[in-house]
Amino acid sequence: MPSAVELRDITKRFPGVVANDGVRFEAAEGEVHALLGENGAGKSTLSNILTGLYRPDEGEIVLWGEPVSFASPRDALDAGIGMVHQHFRLVPPFTVAENVILGDHRGEGKKFMVHPRRIERNVAELGKRYRIAVDPRARIWQLSLGEQQRVEILKALYRQARILILDEPTAVLTPQEAESLFETLRVMADEGRTVIFISHKLHEVKAVADRVTVLRDGRTIDTVDTGSATPRSLAALMVGREVSLAERVERDGEIGAPVLEVRGLWAHGDRGGDALRGVDLQVRTGEIVAIAGVAGNGQRELAETITGMRAAADGQVVVDGRPLRGGDAREAIRAGIAHVPEDRLHTGVAPSLSIASNVVLKSYRGKQVTRGPLLRLRAIRDHAASLIRRYDVRGGGPELPARQLSGGNLQKVVLAREFHGDPRVLVVASPTRGLDVAAIETVHRYLRDAASSGVGVLLISEDLDEILALADRVAVIYEGAIVGEVDAGATTVEEIGLLMAGGAG
Repeated sequence: MPSAVELRDITKRFPGVVANDGVRFEAAEGEVHALLGENGAGKSTLSNILTGLYRPDEGEIVLWGEPVSFASPRDALDAGIGMVHQHFRLVPPFTVAENVILGDHRGEGKKFMVHPRRIERNVAELGKRYRIAVDPRARIWQLSLGEQQRVEILKALYRQARILILDEPTAVLTPQEAESLFETLRVMADEGRTVIFISHKLHEVKAVADRVTVLRDGRTIDTVDTGSATPRSLAALMVGREVSLAERVERDGEIGAPVLEVRGLWAHGDRGGDALRGVDLQVRTGEIVAIAGVAGNGQRELAETITGMRAAADGQVVVDGRPLRGGDAREAIRAGIAHVPEDRLHTGVAPSLSIASNVVLKSYRGKQVTRGPLLRLRAIRDHAASLIRRYDVRGGGPELPARQLSGGNLQKVVLAREFHGDPRVLVVASPTRGLDVAAIETVHRYLRDAASSGVGVLLISEDLDEILALADRVAVIYEGAIVGEVDAGATTVEEIGLLMAGGAG
């Protein structure tokens, strides 16, 4: 097959960092080509160069045999390159349909007058065709992350991109939805499009990609056919050593008394109606309980209500036998609830503040970082530097603004802050989304260690492999209600997937 895109000896430097060091990459027409690498390996930088956000310091971009140079993202769009970013590029107050046509200067978006109902129909039909349906009239701020991901994919499909880059596109999808997306990607490849698939889920790479290029420390390590590779061999190429993939292991420690109880919890959704409908849930000390469900079935509202970010319409959240006042995040923190939210960029951190400021957001009143009414800035920086080392946050020091970190490293900052606070309860939503295999291995170890030390862990995840590797019990949520609970050690992905779709277990 002829090459659609070639990156020849691409080098990109930032102050103190060589993000890409002579990278070579080639993807053919009609190919799904996976791009693998640890967080900080240079994947995001390479994608940003190909989409016109960055210009390379050295090297050449070649599209369909012709050298090109992009001065802006508009140039890349005009050349037929689209990207679904890990951190979504959506306007929250706008509707789905408005976001899809926004900036589409070659289609509906270029017209002085647009026809909203026609656009909504077209978007709805596109979503139905590719099995990623979402209400065209819904506003972005009302959608779950999973639904927002679908909007980003619809934007690219609407623009008929010939080269499509997808950064962790299945992070918020169920196995059934992921399989449907893979079918969509294969259809796109059969139509002659080129798909560059960035993922840390090695079994997905095996399922959908024709070839895999692995980056490590900003350099191209190898390009291999997926048919001749295994998840373990790909992980070893990424990390440079053997890595333990997600596998169920026995934990030390005993499961004790209930530490978190959710009793008859109801909560309203952002689009009206009830997002939670009488949820009853219990997490004991030393236990990991997982919430499984298709994105948009109340997971976000459950986490926010437990952690005090959202007021309950009815019911109680109880920690160590003491009911908490609803809608009071500070009381939840004082009760020992730590929270790793699903939206790390907008909820998990203050993007414009430094890493150092972000790691003390919940503890800035403590004696360790204050002296009277004043902050001890050196102590805060030293504390941040210690956590950066411990959690292997790459990309900058304590003074770096959080927004400049890659998605995976941003997640490590959130995890470092929440894990370090000696919580009684950990509410963690998609804790390994966007992390590489080595970081996933580390996060799983921290979660197991937390449970072994007596912490009650509530894990909310759409990654069923992760759930089955970590959880003691799995509660399935559907349309805001718990529809089933199973022993994680005695169930299957298929059984949980059926419950997630509203079927009987």
